Amino acid sequence: MVSIIKKGTSKKEIEALLSEKEIVKSKKSIAKFAGKLKTKIDPIDFQKELRNEWK
Repeated sequence: MVSIIKKGTSKKEIEALLSEKEIVKSKKSIAKFAGKLKTKIDPIDFQKELRNEWK
């Protein structure tokens, strides 16, 4: 949602607008994806190769 705050709005009005709208963050877990990637290369070696490209 979007709240429009105009210049000259008092601090109390801003706080009232913010209290009306609670910020809800979803906490999603990525644990279900752990170990799902099947590769024939070692991930650590791959990461080292990528980092060495910058040299």
